Amino acid sequence: MYGGDEVSAIVLDLGSHTCKAGYAGEDAPKAVFPSVVGSIDQTGVADDVKSERDMESVSDSKNGVRSFDSDKTKAKCKLYVGSQALGYRRDHMEVLSPIKDGVIVDWDIVDSIWDHAFRDRLLIDPTEHPMLLAEPSFNSPQQRERTAELMFEKYKVPALFLAKNAVLTSFASGRATSLVVDSGGGSTTVAPVHDGYVLQKAVLTSPIGGEFLTECMMKSLESKGITIKPRYAFKRKEIRPGEFQTVDLDFPNTTESYKLYCQRVIASDIKESVCRAPDTAFDVLKLVRNLRVR
Repeated sequence: MYGGDEVSAIVLDLGSHTCKAGYAGEDAPKAVFPSVVGSIDQTGVADDVKSERDMESVSDSKNGVRSFDSDKTKAKCKLYVGSQALGYRRDHMEVLSPIKDGVIVDWDIVDSIWDHAFRDRLLIDPTEHPMLLAEPSFNSPQQRERTAELMFEKYKVPALFLAKNAVLTSFASGRATSLVVDSGGGSTTVAPVHDGYVLQKAVLTSPIGGEFLTECMMKSLESKGITIKPRYAFKRKEIRPGEFQTVDLDFPNTTESYKLYCQRVIASDIKESVCRAPDTAFDVLKLVRNLRVR
């Protein structure tokens, strides 16, 4: 009913590090942005600051800003979704992630991320497109029920299909049976796929992923006395042609979570640009021997 070229299906993959969204049949996703949001609790904000931010709501909506009422706390929070929104420092902004250990723990944040992907990045109406959602191989039935509930009751999607990440990866390689090793931001999963189905009892998961390696990179730099300075904490001023001076900037209302997020972004860039996997297998005795020589 929804197949063919008349109405394109939307493929959405919400990972622990990045959210990918696009049209089925295309080679690459249309939208790729971080799956974390910036949250400002406005219950303790002064009225004058609050009114000033309300005046900026029109421009903020283009950058992925959401306001919602939490059913638990009834506290109004303004959410900043997407790389453009998180790229700007804001006072009292906490960086939150909806996924912990591969499991969704905050559905309000997930709702804002999906809404940003549909309306701000893909510029579509969810009621007009069938949805294909990628899910982890170890996803629980409760998570699947909550996902379907949101998609059908809020977004009114005409059709929905939940597919395992390992199955989609295997089909993308042109194979219905394979052993898929998926190393993501939060974890690494090894899943056997047989005739398009994941063998659930044989799925293995490790907490070591891209975020763990980024954390190791940051600790390695700190052990050498190197401190990562966020980009918002300094500015470069040209004294004379070809000579620059660095001036530190002080923002006391910056939260620790946003500072850590900016530091992890820089450490991730260093990791992806400089680091590489060794050609030989890891040997503890050889590593200890090299450390003694140094």
